[in-house]
Amino acid sequence: MDARFKHPDYPYEVIVRKEWEGSIPAVQFRIARPTNNLDKLIAFYEKGLGLKRVGEFWNHEGYDGIMIGLPDSQYHLEFTQSKEKMEHPQPTKEHLLVFYVADRLERDKIAERLAAFGYMETEPENPYWGRGGITIEDPDGWPIVLMNTPGI
Repeated sequence: MDARFKHPDYPYEVIVRKEWEGSIPAVQFRIARPTNNLDKLIAFYEKGLGLKRVGEFWNHEGYDGIMIGLPDSQYHLEFTQSKEKMEHPQPTKEHLLVFYVADRLERDKIAERLAAFGYMETEPENPYWGRGGITIEDPDGWPIVLMNTPGI
């Protein structure tokens, strides 16, 4: 059965699928992104955001990379850097990584750590993310949202 959430102040409803109806035999899910700022991304995501490094490789056919994620490494991010600087697409304000942080004080501590590294809150394109969320751009300009809700 689906869960439905309607905030009394806003004209929309969020519908969340509670039961998985499909099947895919995958055992992991990784989102990979190239960068020219690997060292800065490591500091941002590990020291600032607090994610855990779940894997890494160095000088692998001309690439260095790290995999970082939540304690369960079944879902993680990979950042790779070529030995030669490359042109990469620029993110839009709607390319988001959303981290649901149920404890507001913990969410604020993360934002404060990132601010100490020089990464300040920015205005989200979609006003939804500003209600309960803090948007901060990573070293490559990709926005992350620290959303103060328990998730879906």
